[in-house]
Amino acid sequence: MGVLSYTKCSESKTNMQHIVLLLVTGLLGGAINAIAGGGGIIMYPALLAAGLSPIIANTTSSLVVWPGSLTSAYGYRKQLRQVPRAYAWLLLPCFIGSVIGSFVLIHTPPLTFEKLAPWLVLSAVILLALQSRIHHWLSRQAKRRKMHWHTLPLICLVTFPLAIYGGYFGVGFGLMMLAFLGFTSLKNIYQMNGVKNLCGAIMAIVATVYFAHSGLIDWSAGLTMVCGTTVGGLLGARLSQKISAHLVHNLTVGIGLIISFILLVK
Repeated sequence: MGVLSYTKCSESKTNMQHIVLLLVTGLLGGAINAIAGGGGIIMYPALLAAGLSPIIANTTSSLVVWPGSLTSAYGYRKQLRQVPRAYAWLLLPCFIGSVIGSFVLIHTPPLTFEKLAPWLVLSAVILLALQSRIHHWLSRQAKRRKMHWHTLPLICLVTFPLAIYGGYFGVGFGLMMLAFLGFTSLKNIYQMNGVKNLCGAIMAIVATVYFAHSGLIDWSAGLTMVCGTTVGGLLGARLSQKISAHLVHNLTVGIGLIISFILLVK
């Protein structure tokens, strides 16, 4: 028995406190995604705090993510112009994988997802904590490699299961995408962020359409947070070279660990 047999929507509270909570966390989450990645770690719990059920919070987060990802990708437009056009093929596995992940989610029993979600959040926090070490290792590997004909197909192949995960539970997708992009010929972290944000936006748009068709998005809470993520994504991209990504990273990890503990205790 999947989600569709359980509920079509959730009762979110739209009082002023929740509106402020969603706007602020959307702004912070969008900026964090643009600067260091991992903004979903704080946005998903905010949707829970606003009264959404775990699955509706997850499906609504797909709506929340893509405007900030698009504005962030726009903020990296100069770097994206330097990316080889062949990388546009990455959007194909993102599209197909997101459809599959979304399909699996709506057929997951709500109680099963409720038990699984805290562990997924904790996994994303652990991945975020290891991000700097992964990037350091990948940057050394990237200097030794050149772009060969087989590299991009391999990256597309690896992106496919990541997109399935992203369609199912998007928190942490950007971090994993950045890790794998480190194996390619992209020259710097800003190019990787631009590609990552563009792929994440496409994946989230597909999931949003799928979930909207199934009636599983809380539009009131989602659109409120979108206002924050859209501005946050653009500001984060502009400030990414002025604000320490390391500091943002550490703060996000600390907040994520606290949130994970609270979710696991509940």
